[in-house]
Amino acid sequence: MRAPRAGFGLHTAAAVVVANMIGTGVFTSLGFQLEALRSGFALLMLWVVGGVAAVCGALTYAELGSTIRRSGGEYTFLSHIYHPAAGFVSGWISATIGFAAPTALAAITFGTYLSSVFPVLPARWLAVGLVVLLSVVHGRTHRTSGGFQRWSTTAKVALILAFVAAGLSLVAEPRDIGALPSADGVSNVFSAGFAVSLIFVSYSYSGWNAATYVTGELRDPRRTLPRALAIGTLLVMLLYVGLNYVFLRAAPAEAMVGRLEVGYIAAGYIFGPVGADLLGITLALLLVSTVSAMVLAGPRVLHAIGEDYPTFRLLSSINARGTPGVAIFTQAAISLLFILTESFETILVFSGFTMGLNTFLAAGGVFLLRRRQASGRIPGGVVGAGGDGESARGESGASAETPGTDQPYRTWGYPVTPLIFLAVTGWTLAYILRDRPLEAGLGLGLIAVGLVIYAVTRARDRRTRA
Repeated sequence: MRAPRAGFGLHTAAAVVVANMIGTGVFTSLGFQLEALRSGFALLMLWVVGGVAAVCGALTYAELGSTIRRSGGEYTFLSHIYHPAAGFVSGWISATIGFAAPTALAAITFGTYLSSVFPVLPARWLAVGLVVLLSVVHGRTHRTSGGFQRWSTTAKVALILAFVAAGLSLVAEPRDIGALPSADGVSNVFSAGFAVSLIFVSYSYSGWNAATYVTGELRDPRRTLPRALAIGTLLVMLLYVGLNYVFLRAAPAEAMVGRLEVGYIAAGYIFGPVGADLLGITLALLLVSTVSAMVLAGPRVLHAIGEDYPTFRLLSSINARGTPGVAIFTQAAISLLFILTESFETILVFSGFTMGLNTFLAAGGVFLLRRRQASGRIPGGVVGAGGDGESARGESGASAETPGTDQPYRTWGYPVTPLIFLAVTGWTLAYILRDRPLEAGLGLGLIAVGLVIYAVTRARDRRTRA
């Protein structure tokens, strides 16, 4: 019997999705939503609608990933479906804004929570130590990397479930939040306040696509990827709805309006005076899994870029244990720079627009991919990274899995499923363009810089080949 292929299985892939999605957003955004909405039904529907959109995106990405079986996420999808320039810009943005900066932010938040409970511990150096430690862990074997991610994510889910259970059983005077639909609640769902709040909920759901960054390292990606994306996203939606229900049930709305620390406030009503310290330690533990997932997934984009462009060839290095060590420690170095300089804060203001544009273009690509398959321009099974369907190797020799006769996963509910995701994401992008022109302009400027870097890189690579 042939030994099973080395790589990540379903549990690890789903853990990467869950850990990437659950950060601090769900513990901090309710206070700002309460400024626009007071209906418990509408507030909970925010997380349901955001979750449905994320699930639709995950199911759409599952088809892309099981057809184009190569790591790299949007970098690989956009390179194949549209043009290598689109993929390069997407990969460059993902490697910096998409992963390194959020890694730094989550690590600093981890340090801040622990430092608030244990003031003798410096927050910034706790953040540095966490990034370095997790980079070493994920730079070892797939078994070590996957094992740590599975257990840290399992602990995260268990802690959240314990918090929800405590909120349902320990609150002495639970609030009637009006969770059932009513005329007022339904009208709130169709209000401008609901639409604005949905943008921030969508940010909290970002990360549902994380497993596509390690597609090429999954065992049986045709089956594993769709299941990991769907299971991980559905689980997070249930946890998010449960957490917000507990927040609203435990603490009065007036105590949370406009406040960032809604988790602390709710914990105080659930556990008493020690609630804040308990939640501080809990959130710090939750963020270990979040940082871990970003350290695991993000470097696969850099690795794919290194395979495709000779200028960045060093990033494609694989160590003796089969992991992309150079890419992992390169992303770690960028994250440490953000931590030590705190310059990442400006980038995070407009990251939602650029990353949203990435996912919008990738999800829309499923229609183009199917059209090409129907016309016979690409095979119905696995296709390579080169974009023409003729080879499993890109221009520079980047390899994808050998084409097979098995058909890829097909998006459940197509074409409605991808259209739902595109509608919600497109509305968000349009809102940012209209009401946040500075952030949108910065995002478009970053894209333009990426195109310039791409042009320079291609010209240099041509001269190198000549």
